Amino acid sequence: MAFKIEEKFDVQAPVKRVWEYLIDPARVAVCIPGAELLGSQGEDTFLGAVKVKVGPVQMSYKGTVKFTEMDEEAHQVRLVGEGRESGGAGSAKMTMLSKITPLEGGGSQVVVEAEVDIVGKIVQFGRGMIEEVSRQLFRQFSACVKQHLEVEDAEAADEPGAADAQPEEKAPAPESKPVSAAPLAFRALWAIIARAVRRLFGKKAE
Repeated sequence: MAFKIEEKFDVQAPVKRVWEYLIDPARVAVCIPGAELLGSQGEDTFLGAVKVKVGPVQMSYKGTVKFTEMDEEAHQVRLVGEGRESGGAGSAKMTMLSKITPLEGGGSQVVVEAEVDIVGKIVQFGRGMIEEVSRQLFRQFSACVKQHLEVEDAEAADEPGAADAQPEEKAPAPESKPVSAAPLAFRALWAIIARAVRRLFGKKAE
């Protein structure tokens, strides 16, 4: 099953700081539900795992993420992620392009385009459900990125002598917990029903 996702979000932080955040795998992994960074292979390839729980069934994927394009001048980054289901026949591949542009007032907008191809038992949930759950996961990710960047900016602005302070060591990432698809699936189903109702009443109005 192959599908595309296009999403965008605004964050009240300068482009340079957003760029530095999005090319740091350790910081990005913290904001991906159920994800864990396991190590690296060279400068641009990283090992990782993602856990997904659907009711009593838990699926774990392990694989690699590789940065295939990193254009600092255009603030554009492309990565390819591939993973296989642990103990199963499922697999997933994703190519994602992210671009950061400045907003008036010093903020930034992040536009993400992703192409996803999945194989295995997760396909039984259907295209519409999987696409909507993927969007819900992306919104959780974007909310986490916004929180980290905007809180850090606020703390830096409030702290006297912040410009002269030495950078602090990063706190260790919290233990990865499997993301439960049940509440996400409920919200996804509700979103699908709502869109269908709007289309139905829109046609009747015409």
